[in-house]
Amino acid sequence: MTPSDCSLLVLLFFVSIQLFFIAVVFARLIFYESRRYDQDGPEEGVSVIICAWNELENLRELLPMLEDQDYPLYEVLVIDDRSTDGTEEFLEAYCRDSSRVRTVRIKKEYDHITTKKYAVTIGQKHARYATSLMTDADCRPAGDGWISSMMSRLGGRKEIVLGFSPYLEEKGLLNWFIRCETFYTAVQYFSFASYGMPYMGVGRNLMYRKELFFRNKGFYTHGNVLGGDDDLFMNEVADSHNTACNLDPGSFMYSVPKKTWREWFIQKKRHLGVGRFYRKRFKLLLGLLAVSHIFTWVAALGNAAWGLLTKDSYLLAGTAILFGTRWILQWLVLAVINRRLGTTVGSFFIPLMDFALFLYYMIMGGYNAFRKEQVARWR
Repeated sequence: MTPSDCSLLVLLFFVSIQLFFIAVVFARLIFYESRRYDQDGPEEGVSVIICAWNELENLRELLPMLEDQDYPLYEVLVIDDRSTDGTEEFLEAYCRDSSRVRTVRIKKEYDHITTKKYAVTIGQKHARYATSLMTDADCRPAGDGWISSMMSRLGGRKEIVLGFSPYLEEKGLLNWFIRCETFYTAVQYFSFASYGMPYMGVGRNLMYRKELFFRNKGFYTHGNVLGGDDDLFMNEVADSHNTACNLDPGSFMYSVPKKTWREWFIQKKRHLGVGRFYRKRFKLLLGLLAVSHIFTWVAALGNAAWGLLTKDSYLLAGTAILFGTRWILQWLVLAVINRRLGTTVGSFFIPLMDFALFLYYMIMGGYNAFRKEQVARWR
């Protein structure tokens, strides 16, 4: 076997793994439809829970949107976690004039649980209704049908509904990459869930039964872990029977993106730090996906460089065929899914997104491997 054959076999190995995820796992979302449950009798009530820390301006904009939701029986419960920006006074005045919005203020923090998880727990304890719909203050619903769309997927044995929360489109490279990474993450957790292997949700748009929360003792097993009020909790309690995905555009909850690379990096450190607490099979599958992504690019770039240096047309042709097959198939599959998810990234730029994600996995994967424990704070 020649060195060129060995190089192509290495590339073929990683490309094959990628093709499995693209053609078998991700492609399922092209045809996936979650069941809608039509309620008999009175509509079931739902508590929209928002945990807020110094989010005055966002709450001014979000609360009127939530009050305009086309659903008959719901409340909006804002958990004010020691805000110092005037949020407390604003909420007190707002609640006096609103029949739907209530607020609970947290006055201290505790060592045994992170501040965000404590706020979520307080929200669950004070919620009036049996179903909780979680979102954040910096989010904006796609329309007035957000609550009704999410509630329509809850029924039968379903206790959890995973929603999509894309970021608003703005100018700049950072915003483009944030939207790309968020889209690709959604492809992963939606497609895994569609196969009966839900492993995470996004707290900006996540619904579950309050009884499910208390039956599993809330965040008991990871209360002092920074982050994970959504994905670690889902990693523990979600299964093939109790979880539904909602890809209806009316259910989308858009989020305001970070404005600087530093803000985004701090956010991603918190998100990535919880991955090591996932169940083993999910760490294995997600690790295999990321590693195969990295080494597909490394092997292809290495083969191309060596082929050009040695003028090895056989190596260049083989590399182009293997990598090109994977690149084109991924482009086609993700482009269709992208349309289903509201075209949050330009489909024409999906091949460029693939390279950006390769760099992201390289940089953040290396950083995460050597990171130290973080102090438990909101930001």
